[in-house]
Amino acid sequence: MNKILTTVTMALLLVVATSCSSVKVAADYDKNADFNQFKTFAFFKTGIDKAEISDLDKRRILRAIESELMAKGYTKSENPDLLVSIFTKSRDKVNVYNNAYGYGPYGYGWGWSPYYWNSGYSSVSTSTEGTLYVDLIDANKKELVWQGMGVGYLADRMDKKEERIKEFVAKIMEKYPPGAQK
Repeated sequence: MNKILTTVTMALLLVVATSCSSVKVAADYDKNADFNQFKTFAFFKTGIDKAEISDLDKRRILRAIESELMAKGYTKSENPDLLVSIFTKSRDKVNVYNNAYGYGPYGYGWGWSPYYWNSGYSSVSTSTEGTLYVDLIDANKKELVWQGMGVGYLADRMDKKEERIKEFVAKIMEKYPPGAQK
């Protein structure tokens, strides 16, 4: 019985831990594109320069994308089949928690009473939700053929930033090429 309780507790902790750090992903692609023809890639500097993030984060994202594409068998080239571009968005979320509770003359309850006192607390926290788009463009046709998107909370701590970026990119690139993630 104790072993079952330990296993259930560990499973619940794992679910909670992974749900907090998860990245929601989606992808869209040109149904007429032949993804088997693409073997090489390069970064599309014009598009990347428009991303409104620090140069350090751009480099982290590009290194992660490069690593994922190379793991899929692609090679970096001066004459690529695919151009890779990125786009980012972020928004701050403010969360207000009002955990006030009081005790009236008749036990727990809300309302006014001369005996009512508030022993609760309120807290405010902020978090940043980021969206990363990865665009793959057919270099010959100059047309977007695949777009992956990841949405999730960004790391507050600088020492976790690179790890979080790698997680975003890995989750997005799981969707490429279309049909491969089955």
